[in-house]
Amino acid sequence: MPSHAEKYNVTASTTLLEFLATCYPQSSKSGIKKMIIHGSISVNRKVERNPAEKVKKGDEISYQRNTMVARPRAPFRLLFEDGHIIVIEKPAGLLTYGERGTTGTSAYKEMKDYLASCSTGRPELFVVHRLDREVSGILMFARSEEIQEKLKDNWKEFTKKYQALVEGVIEEEEGEITSWLSDDRAGFKVYSGREREGARYAETKWKVLKVLEDYTLVELQLVTGRKNQIRVHLSDMGHPVVGDRKYGADATFKRRIRLHGFYLRIRHPQTNEWLEFRSELPRGFLVLNPKHENYK
Repeated sequence: MPSHAEKYNVTASTTLLEFLATCYPQSSKSGIKKMIIHGSISVNRKVERNPAEKVKKGDEISYQRNTMVARPRAPFRLLFEDGHIIVIEKPAGLLTYGERGTTGTSAYKEMKDYLASCSTGRPELFVVHRLDREVSGILMFARSEEIQEKLKDNWKEFTKKYQALVEGVIEEEEGEITSWLSDDRAGFKVYSGREREGARYAETKWKVLKVLEDYTLVELQLVTGRKNQIRVHLSDMGHPVVGDRKYGADATFKRRIRLHGFYLRIRHPQTNEWLEFRSELPRGFLVLNPKHENYK
């Protein structure tokens, strides 16, 4: 890359990344993407950090190397980040979003603080879906309300998969659980039952991955996305998630439950490109030792 400022005029509509790739054919796209994200590129004299931003004929693109600065370290592992969405790995023990009446931090707050530290403006961040406090795994946020709505509108067509270590040995290889879930606001629990007023239909597909003595590692795919759905359905099967005392698990494991969102496939709300994200099981997920029970 050059050491001085350079300016280019767009000759045909494309994305910022693709346009810069033609300007710097010797540079990799990953390198150009970092250059954009770090704030070294301006479109019509305004800094643009989104590689997928559309540029049109006549736009002026400028590059200034000395604007590049090291970004603060993200609070979580980043699986994907652009100007529209951010995908992270949330650890167990952390709320997705701090509800009214709760104290302490949340994944949402930590990510918003991180974005603010990377920008001179006031970045926006919106919750698209949630993971329970005790659940770890892939979590996605939107960078604007418009993108949030697009993702929510198309949520049913996306693929969400989890892995859970459950109590007992499941004899069948795979199956499907369906029920109607109702909220008990007084007890902060969800109950499974028949169709009735206020109940919501829930469907979960599952298959056995491995049997570990008196426990079973299961893969689950959400067909619907209800509150505590997987936890309730596994409890209905007689195989609650290890550590999930709320839904009938042995009290030996008191804090961390063994449920992890390991796979997410979505269509990008701006580019329409299909994106896949995977997350490895957290360290110690399959290790059952009461002395080591914590959220790390």
